[in-house]
Amino acid sequence: QVQLVESGGGLVQPGGSLRLSCAASGFSLDYYTIGWFRQAPGKEREGVSCISRSDGSTYYADSVKGRFTISRDNAKNTVYLQMNSLKPEDTGVYYCAASSLETCYVDPTLYYYWGQGTQVTVSS
Repeated sequence: QVQLVESGGGLVQPGGSLRLSCAASGFSLDYYTIGWFRQAPGKEREGVSCISRSDGSTYYADSVKGRFTISRDNAKNTVYLQMNSLKPEDTGVYYCAASSLETCYVDPTLYYYWGQGTQVTVSS
């Protein structure tokens, strides 16, 4: 059974850090481009970051560039999103997703395996 499971979300104060994990079962993540998306209440799902399957190149949305880092551990079949200097506007449900894209595009319609999401709340 193909499954993606996110974890690591929670409540954190502004300026704090969280590390999200995206663990796969039923398939190998290293054959897929993996994206992280988030959705805030009342807003559309937006692409945050991705890591390509072809050469490991990465993409970050301007809003998170310099604060978030995506990485993959093929031995653990897991992709991570390290989030530092968190801001209240980073609040939302974070999803990881897998695509057969060779390079990074954060168009959610191009991803076909999705996790259930993990809540991130940045608030004092």
